[in-house]
Formats: sequence, structure tokens, C-alpha cells
Amino acid sequence: MIYEMRVYRCVPGRLPALLRRFETVTLKLWDKHGIRQAGFFTTLVGTSNQELTYLLAWDSMAEREAKWTAFATDPAWLTARAESEKDGQIVDNIVNQFLQPTAFSSVR
Repeated sequence: MIYEMRVYRCVPGRLPALLRRFETVTLKLWDKHGIRQAGFFTTLVGTSNQELTYLLAWDSMAEREAKWTAFATDPAWLTARAESEKDGQIVDNIVNQFLQPTAFSSVR
């Protein structure tokens, strides 16, 4: 199992719009494309309280590429993203990492 950690730093004041988009649109589209989330987190204490961090679980990098590409090019996603940003940009910066559990990790 491979985990992808994605951190979205929002434009100031736009985190509620990002959370709403995930709750009402993104997760349904991920279900459609077979994308499995392993957790969502907002920053309680850290450098910015305008961040959303989440983990995705993948069987392989090939699975990730196929499913993420299908999601990212889905016309329903492109329309929903544009609609959610009609009042302005939501995400300022995205950082992602691919993580592999260690042999002694409780997460496999």
C-alpha cells in the first residue's frame, strides 16, 4: 500500500469553501473513480490554519496515475471546480508526497 499525503494551503478565508467542495462534490466523484481516502485533517496548531491535509490510499503508483487522471479530467469535476471558484481562487498551493509504510507501522 502507498499513501499519498496532500496539503492544500488556501487563499486566506477560503478554507470553508474548500471543505464544502470536498463534502458536497469531490468525495462523490472519488467514489465514482474508486479513489480511497484514508483521512482528512485541518491544522489545529502549526504554521497556517488555512490548510487541509489528507491521505489517499493506493495499491500502486500505476493505480494512482490511472484513477487520478480519470478524476482530474472528468467533466463533472471540471465543472464543479469552476463553479466553486466563481467567487475567486480557493487553493493557493498544493504539496503532495507519496509515503510507504515501514515494516513496523501500524498502518499498512
